[in-house]
Amino acid sequence: MLNKPTKAESKPGAGKERGRVPRQADTPLTPHDVYLFREGTHARMYEKFGAQRAVVKGEAGFHFAVWAPNARTVSLIGDFNGWNAAAHPLAPRADGSGIWEGFASGVALGACYKYRIESNAGGFYEKADPFAFGAELPPATASRTWELDYEWGDAEWMATRGGRNALDAPMAIYEVHVGSWRRKDGKFLTYREFAHALADYVTETGFTHVELMPVTEHPFYGSWGYQTTGYFAPSARYGTPQDFMYLVDYLHQRGIGVILDWVPSHFPDDPHGLARFDGTHLYEHADPRQGYHPEWNSSIFNYGRHEVRAFLLSSGLFWLDRYHVDGLRVDAVASMLYLDYARKDGEWVPNRYGGRENLEAIDFLRMLNETVYRDHPDTFTVAEESTAWPMVSRPTYLGGLGFGMKWNMGWMHDTLAYMREDPVNRKYHHGRLTFSLIYAFNENFVLPLSHDEVVYGKGSLSGKMPGDTWQQFAGLRTLYGYQWAHPGKKLLFMGSEFGQRREWTHEGELEWWVAEQPEHAGMQRWVADLNQAYRGEPALWQVDFSHEGFEWIDANDAEKSVITFLRKPRGPGPLVLVACNFTPVQRENYVIGVPRAGRWSEMLNSDAKLYGGSGWGSFGGVDAAPVGAHGRMYSIVVTLPPLSAVYFRSEADG
Repeated sequence: MLNKPTKAESKPGAGKERGRVPRQADTPLTPHDVYLFREGTHARMYEKFGAQRAVVKGEAGFHFAVWAPNARTVSLIGDFNGWNAAAHPLAPRADGSGIWEGFASGVALGACYKYRIESNAGGFYEKADPFAFGAELPPATASRTWELDYEWGDAEWMATRGGRNALDAPMAIYEVHVGSWRRKDGKFLTYREFAHALADYVTETGFTHVELMPVTEHPFYGSWGYQTTGYFAPSARYGTPQDFMYLVDYLHQRGIGVILDWVPSHFPDDPHGLARFDGTHLYEHADPRQGYHPEWNSSIFNYGRHEVRAFLLSSGLFWLDRYHVDGLRVDAVASMLYLDYARKDGEWVPNRYGGRENLEAIDFLRMLNETVYRDHPDTFTVAEESTAWPMVSRPTYLGGLGFGMKWNMGWMHDTLAYMREDPVNRKYHHGRLTFSLIYAFNENFVLPLSHDEVVYGKGSLSGKMPGDTWQQFAGLRTLYGYQWAHPGKKLLFMGSEFGQRREWTHEGELEWWVAEQPEHAGMQRWVADLNQAYRGEPALWQVDFSHEGFEWIDANDAEKSVITFLRKPRGPGPLVLVACNFTPVQRENYVIGVPRAGRWSEMLNSDAKLYGGSGWGSFGGVDAAPVGAHGRMYSIVVTLPPLSAVYFRSEADG
């Protein structure tokens, strides 16, 4: 939890500064800062706004700055002045920017504070600082003064991460919710405890990156962080800002990348938050047809307002600048792109051309991505975008949105729908399985099996598989084998790697006890071996986003519910042949055409007894015969175990 100030620190300058009007002298805000802020292009507002530690005329304290253009008065209230609005009034800048600021001496590190705003529209509002680096432990809602000093130890990672985060690098992502991955005596792990436990586990299971569901401060724990109030503050539930820095630092030192979920699409209407910040609709649209999200009961940012764009731009860059984060996964992009998202006719306002596209949001997303890749070219952005919006992961100079990658929601939906079918009926739905390869290279895709698929009555991934327990686990192993071989980076939600049986809940930890049972332990071992083989085989990741890295052998064996395909590296090197049998019927003497002579070694077999399978296979590999099949000069004859994914590696280079 956030470290409380010491008894000495808690004293507001021994009381001598009570009632003193903060001075505007030595403000960190320059006229150029204000110009960029009002233009909407300032990407480092967190260095100027909020509570900035300062020494003015030999007196230590904090300079405070907040944007409230429709305020009549703004006062700093906190535990250092007895929450007395008369003690520390702020003054408006004379430049018409709507910024109120002032210096308050004697305010200690870790002090709790808010802004008390009297609105020109009437009424008083007590608001947390939008730019605060720290917050009180929920359900308390005040901001806390803080500094972000930290001695980083991840220089080696930072120097080499460009290659690790590149589009032609292996990427197997473990999606994690900090509060419910593990608990200690029923309580949350701190960021530091979480760092060590998670690093050990991710190293053991072979994932390359972790994706943290939002750690930005949020009042309602049940929102999982997607209802953010603190866009510059890691949640106090798990520790201090430095504790979160330690988490990122330690993961980097263990060779693990860190992706943050980030939510610039909407925010909650909690009284202390951004909603009606100065008594008017400042950050959100006033018209509910534009400013209210009917699905999430939240407010939608007004991307047409320059200052709002600068606020969000600064938030995104902040986590890359100050916390060494490797990537931002931008949540709910579809809701940003479409003015009619989740709305019926008459419930939305068309753009200036009469269309349903949110032109201001599009401009913001392009600016965000251009800024990220300009300032941090060794990081990346990922869009969680569920529609067919074109060129999401294409450069802005080509007309794209500029994201590095996009979640392939279509693959997730179609593949899970196919896997839910009884194997007897799968031959009638074969197109669901193969359709993704028609558009697989239109975007730079991440293949997600995310938290969205194991909540709200959807059950667990293992529970989606039909049949008895053996068939369910065999089917899930096959699904993972197919996912890891399919073009695109990989993402798996926590607990799915050992086949958790119950639906995920944030109230408690994962069902770690089941991981000791044979079928669950086998699943966990399968995922670990998949990751190890995947990371060591360039054919499986080097050319994920181009046709050159993939080749169907047979996409049309619907009758047997079998697919076979090749993954290929850039240039010469071993090929990987993948055969997936989606029925519980063993296929003996199954002929597969191959492009190369020589030995094809069986490098992975999901039906191995080690993973809980039946132990069928092709005795470690087969030799290609000069007998043509599937339009190729050679062929191999293999045994495809029931409900299995088998990888064969060519020993002869091309």
